[in-house]
Amino acid sequence: MHALNTNYDVIVIGSGPGGEGAAISLAKAGKTVAVVERHAFVGGGCTHWGTIPSKALIHVVREFATLKKSRFAANAHLPTRITAAELMQTITDVVALQVREREGFYARNAVTVVEGTACFLNSTTLEITDSDGSRQQLTASAFVIATGSRPYRPTDIDFTHPRVVDSDTILAMRELPGTLTVYGAGVIGCEYASAIKDLGVKVNLVNTRERLLEYLDDEISTALSYHMRDEQGILIRQNEEYERVELSDKGVVLHLKTGKVIKSDMLLWANGRTGNSEGLGLEKVGIAIDHRGNLAVNDAYQTSQPHIYAVGDIIGFPNLASAAYDQGRFAGTHIATGRCDERLVKHIPTGIYTTPEISALGDTERTLTEQRIPYEVGHAFFRNLARGQITDRRAGMLKLLFHRETLEILGIHCFGHNAAEILHIGQAIMAQPAPHNTIRYFIDTTFNYPTMAEAYRVAALNGYNRL
Repeated sequence: MHALNTNYDVIVIGSGPGGEGAAISLAKAGKTVAVVERHAFVGGGCTHWGTIPSKALIHVVREFATLKKSRFAANAHLPTRITAAELMQTITDVVALQVREREGFYARNAVTVVEGTACFLNSTTLEITDSDGSRQQLTASAFVIATGSRPYRPTDIDFTHPRVVDSDTILAMRELPGTLTVYGAGVIGCEYASAIKDLGVKVNLVNTRERLLEYLDDEISTALSYHMRDEQGILIRQNEEYERVELSDKGVVLHLKTGKVIKSDMLLWANGRTGNSEGLGLEKVGIAIDHRGNLAVNDAYQTSQPHIYAVGDIIGFPNLASAAYDQGRFAGTHIATGRCDERLVKHIPTGIYTTPEISALGDTERTLTEQRIPYEVGHAFFRNLARGQITDRRAGMLKLLFHRETLEILGIHCFGHNAAEILHIGQAIMAQPAPHNTIRYFIDTTFNYPTMAEAYRVAALNGYNRL
């Protein structure tokens, strides 16, 4: 779509969560806003290749795995496997719904969406190149760069080969492999390894670090490793690095620097991401790019050029859709009002959609020990909860870390079914001002019974009884 105007108060580059958050907040502040999106549909990588399709895939796989384990499965005549076509159809349907929603947001807020690739000509002008090669120029007083990131691809690996995929291209596979090697055990690698294994595929997970997801609380990381290895049957190789990848029509051979050799039908490369900063013409406006393709920003999300902001994956950590959306909103607020409550996006929950899920907020035992903060631990194991027994969701736990003297909640760590939802109960209390942010709330509150939410009362009492 061509822009009806050529001059705007603000132009946002990218229509993912960060771009959407910025555009809508600016529009509601009365600014004229255009969003430039290089793809045919809005939503960015989050909607088309990342969060939405991957979680849709994971949900379908979980439903299938749950049915297979059901007490009624023997008489249900269930198919032995899901086909790739069935998976992809579900993903396509969900993505289409999301695109429709996002298009509605822009339309209702009078935000102009311009299809094309953006490049700075100078500090106030963008050149937009359409898919057919035609060009137009748009100007603005301020800009928000929200172009996201893409999977990192080493130059010595042929990603055009049909047996090599990354987190973007795996969603276009036409058939499921018999065996899959996942290289990289970050969030994306662990999520896909867990989901694909539940489809009946043999999975090798190669971790370049000593432990899975080292930033998690040690107990949670250990629980994930145990569950993936002993319960799901995933072969995990820790502290390994690849030396070379050997490809053929028959499969993939991954050669590791330790001399190990792993053979499989397909390789999923899930080791690192790169910011989508090339081609933006940032050198013309004096904005530097680091070795990962990311941009440096201050607390208000301003780059070295104060009127050019950057949000989302393009600025690196934490690389979460939820954080990107809030960053976009706060950048928009700063452009419109000169204020930015950036502290609100510092304490955001982590949601990892393995089987079972992981979600965490706040400090870990390791970080509290390093800070010499006196803390205590409270546990609630799902196998002991009535709701966990009724639903047969017995794997997992809720772990509360709190100050021994003030009882202030310092960290919440959940491993188990629906962990990403369960965490928000604790998040709401943790965010309250003192003295209302303590485990006292859980001890004194009546929870519905039987529920998984009751885990908070059980964990709080478990920890309180240690004092």
